[in-house]
Amino acid sequence: MDDFTPVPRSPKPNHMWTFIIGVIGVVVGALLVWILTPTAKLDSSNPAVNDEQTTQQEQVHLDVHTDLTDVVSDTTDTVVGVTNLQTVRDFWSSTESTQETGTGSGVVYKKENGKAYIVTNHHVVENAEILEITFDDGTKTEGKLIGSDMWTDLAVIEIDDDLVEDVATFGDSDLLKRGETVIAIGNPLGLGFSGSVTVGVVSGKDRSIPIDFNRDGQVDWYADVLQTDAAINPGNSGGALINLAGELIGINSMKISQETVEGIGLAIPINLAAPIINKLEKYGEVIRPTMGVTLIDLTSIPAQQQFVLKLPADVKHGVVVNDVLPDSPALEAGLERYDVIVEMDGEKIENMIELRKHLYNEKAVGDSLSLKVYREGEILELEMTLEDDITL
Repeated sequence: MDDFTPVPRSPKPNHMWTFIIGVIGVVVGALLVWILTPTAKLDSSNPAVNDEQTTQQEQVHLDVHTDLTDVVSDTTDTVVGVTNLQTVRDFWSSTESTQETGTGSGVVYKKENGKAYIVTNHHVVENAEILEITFDDGTKTEGKLIGSDMWTDLAVIEIDDDLVEDVATFGDSDLLKRGETVIAIGNPLGLGFSGSVTVGVVSGKDRSIPIDFNRDGQVDWYADVLQTDAAINPGNSGGALINLAGELIGINSMKISQETVEGIGLAIPINLAAPIINKLEKYGEVIRPTMGVTLIDLTSIPAQQQFVLKLPADVKHGVVVNDVLPDSPALEAGLERYDVIVEMDGEKIENMIELRKHLYNEKAVGDSLSLKVYREGEILELEMTLEDDITL
């Protein structure tokens, strides 16, 4: 008889406890999700809540006022666009048409007896046959050139005053400090950018910038200007440089731009511009005193030719008289060809630029002028009475 050994059975799993534990896990997980996710809390009592929530952002409208915005608002209307129109002939058809040859800016500075007056740059209006003035709102009118001055790069235009509401107030450019905030307003790159505003500081005062009028490679003049880092580009010329008091303290004139220079804005100080503006408005030109000579810098004469002048060895600089005009102050004073001017009114003169600046900035028609000159190696003192003419 075989022995029979019973095999013990495995206990049956308790499905009830498994089910209960699963339900508890689901409930706990749901609670955690509800607590940690606030956006999942929906107010079921609010019928406006849909399955897809729409997020709305409230716009806040602020009327921002600063010193800059107030100044710009008060002065923008005084800055205008100046368009230079000239007659152009078509080469192929030989027909003529009036075309824009350049644009710049200007500043309305005076309103009187039915007329208004605009100051701009000489190079903006040069050779213009028609001048078109464009106001900040786009309104246009024709301007009349009253006068222009190459040496200071200033010009004055006259218009009817029916479109003019505001005029600029002149400040005092001598009171400017380096680092002081200034604002440039003008039309860079043409009227498409009219009324553009750039902000910077006074970077430097009493800068002298060389000017070559006839582009022959020789410096003819040094312009006295303010330097600013406010962006000034072509088309800004003639526009306003103003301070935080809203006063006109400079006329934007030019921009130095080189590969190694980001951009240096230059403006004519209003204290230098104001007397020129008055003369242009009154006379249509700036009448300057002249001597009646033609001149050449001593340094321009080759060393091997300077022996003709018989100068002392220590005289390296001066201005040589190349010719004396008939019936001129120089002729009456006894000035002769090949005289070398080294001093005027006690001031040392080393070149033609210094001579011109002394003559144009320090003297007037009818004034007396004392000279020290070398002639045949000897120093002479001469006196002349200055007259007005087109020649030095």
